Amino acid sequence: MLDRLKQVEDRFREIEQTLTLPEVVRDQARYTSLMKEYKQLTPIMDAYRSYETLKSATAQAKDMIEDSTVAEDLRAFAEEEYREGMQALAESEAALRVLLLPRDPRDDKNVVVEIRQGTGGEEAALFAADLFRMYSMYADRKGYALTVISQNETELGGYKEITFTIAGDGAFSRFQFESGVHRVQRIPVTESNGRIQTSAVTVAVLPEAEEVEVDISPADIKFESCKSSGAGGQHINKTESAVRLTHKPSGLVIECDSERSQLQNKETAMRLLRTKLYDIKRREQEDAIASSRRQQVGGGDRSEKIRTYNFPQSRVTDHRIGKTLYSIDRFMNGDMDELLTELLAVQTAEKLKGEHT
Repeated sequence: MLDRLKQVEDRFREIEQTLTLPEVVRDQARYTSLMKEYKQLTPIMDAYRSYETLKSATAQAKDMIEDSTVAEDLRAFAEEEYREGMQALAESEAALRVLLLPRDPRDDKNVVVEIRQGTGGEEAALFAADLFRMYSMYADRKGYALTVISQNETELGGYKEITFTIAGDGAFSRFQFESGVHRVQRIPVTESNGRIQTSAVTVAVLPEAEEVEVDISPADIKFESCKSSGAGGQHINKTESAVRLTHKPSGLVIECDSERSQLQNKETAMRLLRTKLYDIKRREQEDAIASSRRQQVGGGDRSEKIRTYNFPQSRVTDHRIGKTLYSIDRFMNGDMDELLTELLAVQTAEKLKGEHT
């Protein structure tokens, strides 16, 4: 671990010096890249410096304990300092090991989120709208920007499907845990007998691909103008600025009606296509990884679930870690951090276990 920390320290100091060079400051792309790396290394360096300070203080306490000329009361004080120092050192070392774990290159990416109505008809569509509201509120809490790409609404205000992007530092690292089937148990507004119904909604979270990561030939793209979809004829775009994009080799079809300008909708559709092609490419390369889109979404069946929302009992249960929160209203209003932080901790623990095997 100390060897790796020394390498980090050397790189950190190198970046510090490089950032002061006039030619680097003038090169905006290089400067931005270095600043991003500098920002990522700063927490490690802060923790390393704290560790070194603790190590020095603990060593001094040990010297006092072993020094026969030190008064007995001072030696007793040093022994207490040494015990506390050793405990703090162990905690500091554990924190450093976490910080030194290899970063997932997707963590800081923006994400594309797709929510689709699963089993349960109109009630599933209404819950899809509830999940979209929940993610919107959580994104707002974290300072992320949310942009709707396309939506297919129902008469009652639900969504058969909705696709949107979330942009901000660490967006994928937080939203990655939402991929999968979400099950809801509640009395639907459409239910006159007051019976609890179980429905399912599927969510896929895809890291947004950058242009350099996916090469798309213009000859492989078919663009068509179309009208926006909307419930009961609502939101019809009379100028047909919405676009439908077909990628001939893969058969992927992307529709986008989020912008007033057809050119902007084309650009947004291309971003979404790059992201989906990047995900397909990643799945082919990492066939066994559980975060592939097909495994995320499953078939939308009630039995394939990552989380259950039980409204009569006011509970949210995440089945991957067996954790239940009895505060469904807060959770549905975007207060998701308690659960997501624990999921992140479990993921980190798994990575640490992998480092030792």
